[in-house]
Amino acid sequence: MIDDAARDLRRERRRGRTGDAGSETSRRPDYRSLKNPFLPQPIFSVDQVAAIHDTALRVLEELGVKVLLPEARTILARAGALVDEDSQMVRIGRDIVAAALASAPKSIRVHAGDRARDLTLELGSMTFLAGSGAPNVTDLERGRRPGTLAAFEDFIRLVQHFDVLHMLGPCIEPQDIDNRFRHYAVNRAQLTLSDKLPFVFARGTPQVEDGFEMLRLARGLSEDEFRSGAHCYTVINTNSPRQLDIPMAQGIIDFARAGQVLIITPFCLAGAMAPITVAGALTLQHAEALAGLTLAQIVRPGTPVVYGSFSSNVDMKSGAPAFGTPEHVKATLGAGQLARFTGLPWRSGGGSAANISDAQAAHETQFALWGSVLAGATVCIHAAGWLEGGLSVSFEKLITDVEALQTVAELCAATPGDEDAIGFEAIAEVQPGGHFFSAGHTMARYRTAFYEPLVADWSNFGNWTQAGSRTATERATGIWKRLLADFRPPASAAATSGVLDEFIARRTEEGGAAPVS
Repeated sequence: MIDDAARDLRRERRRGRTGDAGSETSRRPDYRSLKNPFLPQPIFSVDQVAAIHDTALRVLEELGVKVLLPEARTILARAGALVDEDSQMVRIGRDIVAAALASAPKSIRVHAGDRARDLTLELGSMTFLAGSGAPNVTDLERGRRPGTLAAFEDFIRLVQHFDVLHMLGPCIEPQDIDNRFRHYAVNRAQLTLSDKLPFVFARGTPQVEDGFEMLRLARGLSEDEFRSGAHCYTVINTNSPRQLDIPMAQGIIDFARAGQVLIITPFCLAGAMAPITVAGALTLQHAEALAGLTLAQIVRPGTPVVYGSFSSNVDMKSGAPAFGTPEHVKATLGAGQLARFTGLPWRSGGGSAANISDAQAAHETQFALWGSVLAGATVCIHAAGWLEGGLSVSFEKLITDVEALQTVAELCAATPGDEDAIGFEAIAEVQPGGHFFSAGHTMARYRTAFYEPLVADWSNFGNWTQAGSRTATERATGIWKRLLADFRPPASAAATSGVLDEFIARRTEEGGAAPVS
């Protein structure tokens, strides 16, 4: 009796998915704008957070930061920083930092191609990005290989498909495109295949200006309209310990002048590029993030800056970076406390050091994810697909990680607790020893009551065996291949290809723009 009722429900659910019975009430969760429902978890006392902040200011004031770009040193000097041109060291007073923190916006509204995908970056909001910056791509059928433009475009298609991935990113490097022209291909892919917020590389002013112009053309924006709102973002990484290189410093200046979003992120691996303790690594990270933020605010007060954190530890036997470790989670929780101390929206990092999409990869990625969620991160980069500590991004892992992200997104939705949801009448309807499959309370809700898995298989062992005994990774392969085969870009994005191709043809004929180093 119970088995028959359960089978009927499963049959109805399947019909509802295909647009037959139940299609009008099928479950349509909203993952586009998430608010974190969890209270941020601390690891340090209030006094300890204040001490870390104060020590970071002391690092900037007494020890300083090496800034390789002359223009950046000049800008900092004009604001009152002490600059030694011979050593390129810049010491920044705490009063200068305090003024920068005061002018940095605590809430940042960013505009996507589709205004329904606009985001507000602030404490309490939660956005996820796929793995970014990898030189290699991997999947179950073709194995690990250098990144190509075709693979990059496929990742953009997958990111566009999933609402729980909120912003675009540089998933992999298209190494089959000359680096003088690579940024054109990357920007074109983002602007013609997706209507989400795009990423623009900070690899020298010529490439940045090309990226801004392509964005203005695609969105139909004037120069003033572009500069009056945030339409793209970049990630600025310091060279820990205490160094800001030429392209990163130039990127801060270029994006600040244009009023675009800067995610300023030191990459501090405890025991290697930072002190071996979590508190010590966070102190260095905090100092470097504040240095970058200060430069941005001096260039243009009110520049939208996201405070960045991506601290973890290394394997002290090999020196290899590790992710999803207890130290990684603790550093993320501590970074959240420092971000709240400043009031700024902030970025965390997920990821895994595993070499393939396996149990280790899932374990590390989900611990890193929960660290970000419980720390109250505004933006979590590398939340899906990242492997090998950033050396590759996996098609299958992107799919299995999206399952975890959608689960977190479900937790953001309100859980009804009114009289109807409590369900006394349902309990009264079912006799002792009976079942609720056919209860009126169940029948009115079963099509939309529960999250339907993307890749998880809930069938019993016999049915799973008869279906081919496929692992989650194997099932994920079928999913990403189907999504790519069925993909259709947003019409508004696809319509921009003509004007972008004209721009790219002209700039290519002019020789493109080489990256700056």
